[in-house]
Amino acid sequence: MAATRTLISDIALKRPRTRAVYFTVLAVTTVAVAAVFLYPLYWMATAGLKTPADFAAQTVTVIPRNPSISAYADAWDHMRIPHFFLNTVYYAIGGWIVQLAVDVSAAYALSRLRPMFGGAIFAGMLATLMLPVAALLVPAYLTLSDLDLINSPWGLWLPAAANGFNIYVLKRFFDNIPQEILEAAWMDGASRMRTLTSIVLPLSRPVLAVISIFSIIGMWKDFLWPMLVMQDPDKQTLSVALQRLSASSQVPPTEMIAGMTIAAIPMIVIFVIFQRHILGGLSAGAVKG
Repeated sequence: MAATRTLISDIALKRPRTRAVYFTVLAVTTVAVAAVFLYPLYWMATAGLKTPADFAAQTVTVIPRNPSISAYADAWDHMRIPHFFLNTVYYAIGGWIVQLAVDVSAAYALSRLRPMFGGAIFAGMLATLMLPVAALLVPAYLTLSDLDLINSPWGLWLPAAANGFNIYVLKRFFDNIPQEILEAAWMDGASRMRTLTSIVLPLSRPVLAVISIFSIIGMWKDFLWPMLVMQDPDKQTLSVALQRLSASSQVPPTEMIAGMTIAAIPMIVIFVIFQRHILGGLSAGAVKG
């Protein structure tokens, strides 16, 4: 059995002084790192509980003096958050379905069907990851404009479906599925599509969960592309609507921050619940059994 290499050996940890120093440093480091990441979220959530006067005060208060949820209630009503919230949910779910359909099909074809020039096609897909997003905005916008997809959900869904990272992750997982399993299905008369739906996809649940989480979070938090494509105010996503309302009307800062907090809550909850699936899915490279 191979020995596990650690910063401090097990023998050293048995000494009381070393053990005390080790766990003290570990606790302080953990708390410090957690504070760096969590304090901005805490500030955002508590800023919505302050009055405009407390928020504008020169002395920063970590704990609100007179906490009130009135800013959250006003943001919910005045900024039409339920309407834009449902818009964003609709776009996120639709984008998730389209991404899975396109990316799974492309990865399966490149991994198992081995089309002509498949290697070059896959290399071209990966090359898109090297391009900055800003470089693709103008040609993508002109393409959608020519197809009359401005203010259409497909204007959000189709560009998001062309995701080289998702295809790479899926193809890597499909490559590690034993060929014997697929050949046994083909010998039993299963078609390529039946093999995909009945064997490959059930075995790929970990990586599909990761792709699904990334897809939904990406669609939810995206701002620049929805702002360009969804120009109709009633069809905008929550992040774009919040920016438009803050720029075009006299919205108190506490109310605006309260709206941002409401918009961030679903993605924070999803990440906290599924963080283990993200790590496990990305590290899944083989099929056990």
